[in-house]
Parts: sequence; structure tokens; C-alpha cells
Amino acid sequence: MADNSDKFFDTVPVFDDFEGVTNLDNYRPLPDDWALVAGDIVNSTGAIEQGSYKMVNMAGAALISALVNALGNHDLPFIFGGDGATVAIPPSGIEAARIAVAAVRTWSDEEMGLEMRAAIIPLADIRAAGRDVLVARFGASEFTSYAMFAGGGASWAEARIKEGQFSVPKAPPSSRPDLTGLSCRWSPIPTRHGEIVSIIAVPIEGADMDAFRKLIRDVVAIAASEERAGHPVPAEGPRPGLTRQGLEMEARAQAPKGHRTKARIAAILQYLLGNTLARFNMKLGTFDGRRYKSDVADNSDFRKFDDGLKMTIDVDRDRLARIEALLKTAEAADISRHGLHRQDNAMITCFVINPMQRDHMHFIDGAAGGYALAAARLKEKSAARKPAALTP
Repeated sequence: MADNSDKFFDTVPVFDDFEGVTNLDNYRPLPDDWALVAGDIVNSTGAIEQGSYKMVNMAGAALISALVNALGNHDLPFIFGGDGATVAIPPSGIEAARIAVAAVRTWSDEEMGLEMRAAIIPLADIRAAGRDVLVARFGASEFTSYAMFAGGGASWAEARIKEGQFSVPKAPPSSRPDLTGLSCRWSPIPTRHGEIVSIIAVPIEGADMDAFRKLIRDVVAIAASEERAGHPVPAEGPRPGLTRQGLEMEARAQAPKGHRTKARIAAILQYLLGNTLARFNMKLGTFDGRRYKSDVADNSDFRKFDDGLKMTIDVDRDRLARIEALLKTAEAADISRHGLHRQDNAMITCFVINPMQRDHMHFIDGAAGGYALAAARLKEKSAARKPAALTP
């Protein structure tokens, strides 16, 4: 029975039209014996003010990386949220997940100077609270799909970790998670159309859910009318850029203090080799440098549904004005609340288990606060209102 439960995500059908995120026929309930891991950075807005948002992103992605590596499963349902993540865990992996989460908390504190809170919440507790976790699978490309969450359970779990419930204690000092594959080797991606905007829109309690679904479809349709549906990464891929900060963050992810020289050298050599192959349109075995760059663009999670719409898109000012008008009208009608943050660049944090395969994953956010600041603005508006859940 547990084996069948563990394979749940394999049975979730893949849809490839993003408007399908509002169609509950695309979702399946998470099995009762699964759990959610939820984590985020405490005071991420303060870290942003100090210019450390790239480190915040790296720490948020580290939670996904550590769990995927600990469970040996590249295909877990997860959502990257900029300053944190939510990951669904099968029953056979819950204890391994607890060890990995504890280690990530210690690593984030010691290596990144960021306090991470994290929890493991059984589905039984979520459902006992009247919420659910429904999972869909959106095909970002031929090779990569990302989970979408509905049902209100992920939002409920996020609220509980902020209250300190279900918390996973930190591991002992110097504990390290396995963050193999976590990297940051791309330059910031400047806007091509006007502005990079990170948007979060969630329904409120008592809202007309048909109206909320229509709002999401309309917002997505406006973004879809932009070149590449507002994708911040150009079709040919991002511009490489291994900065000193990026190199240091990757070294901290891969090796303890005093043992990072080899990690730095390996990152530099891999970076130079990949760029050389891409520049001269060469291959090394099955690795094709130019194809890898375009796959980075195709495999990126620039839009998602996590009990609400989350998008980091590159759109012109007219489209952005139309999107904002829709969001404000829905807010005035008590259909939804939204948070929005503008910036000039997007950024990518990557998780690449095997560069020879084409299923590598890339997490998109705004480069100057992105989802974290959009969420902060949403929180200001939503303090007095409970979020609703997208349910049948």
C-alpha cells in the first residue's frame, strides 16, 4: 500500500495549457499518508533591504534540493516561493525528510546567515482543519513538469509554521544537507518589454470562486499575449554570469568551511566549459551547450499556482496596467487580494542533478525582492481577511 502511495505523483496527469491551473479536473488529492514540508526565511524583507535576496533565494531552493537528494526522488511535488518552498513528501520519506530539513535549517543559519523556520505537517492534520492539498502537474517543457497546489492546505501549513507549530528542530552545529546540483551561474535577466513584475493573487474567504477562476484566466490571458507569454528568460536562454557572490554561495552549498577550494575550482571549470561549448556550438558527449541554455528557458517555473496565482513575468506597461486593473477590481469586489512588486531584472536559481539529462529545473524570481516583497504587500492587505481555498 505504501509503495502505491509513494508513486502517487506519477499518476497525476500532465497538462500543458497554463490556464488549466484553475480547472480542478487537473488536480488529484494528495494521499492521506503523505505530509507537507513547508519552510521560509524569517524576516526575508530585512535581508532584501541589506541586498541579500540572492542568498534568500538560494536558501529557499536549498530546501527543495536537500529533500530531493535525501529521498533520491527527482519528481517530488514542490513549489518554490522565493524565500521558501513547500514540498509534498511520501510516507516512506518522512523520516529522511525530517533529517534533511533539520540540516537545512542549520546550514541556512551558519552558512547564509539566514534564520529558516520549517515544519513537517501530516495531511491528516491539514484535513482535520478543513483544508485539503490537491496536486496538479503542469508541463513546463517536454522534459520538466512542476506541481501546482490547490485546496487551501499549503496556505494553512504556511500559516502554521509562522506560529511555530509542527516545527522541525535544527540539526546539531556544522550539520550539512546534501545540496548536490544547487547552483547560481546566470546573470540577472533584464526586462525586454518594460518591467519584471512578481504577482501573487489569492482568493478571500467567502469569495465567488467562479469569479476568482475567471480572474486568474483573464490575468494569464493578458500575460500570454506578450512575447513568450511574459517569460522573463529569452528563448535562447539567459546570459551566463558566475559572480564572486554566486561562486561563494555555491561553494557554501557544496562543501564545509576550510574545504571549499575544490568546489570553487569545479564550479569555475564547469562554467567555463559550458560557456565554451555554447559559444562554439560544440558538444561533449550528450551535453549540448546551446541546447542546455534554451532548455534553461523552457524548464523554468516563471508561473505557478500555490493556493493562488504566482507569476514573475516580463510585460510591457500596457499589459501590466490591464493586469493591475483586473486585480484592483477583484479586490474591490472582495474576490481576491493581491501583492505586486516591480523590478528591472529577474534571476534564476538552478537545481541540476545531471547536466547530461534535459530535466534540469530552474527557479525564477524577481531580482530585487520578487515574491517576498509581493507577499509582504499581500500580507498588509490580508491581515483582516482569511484566504479562501480553490476547491470544488
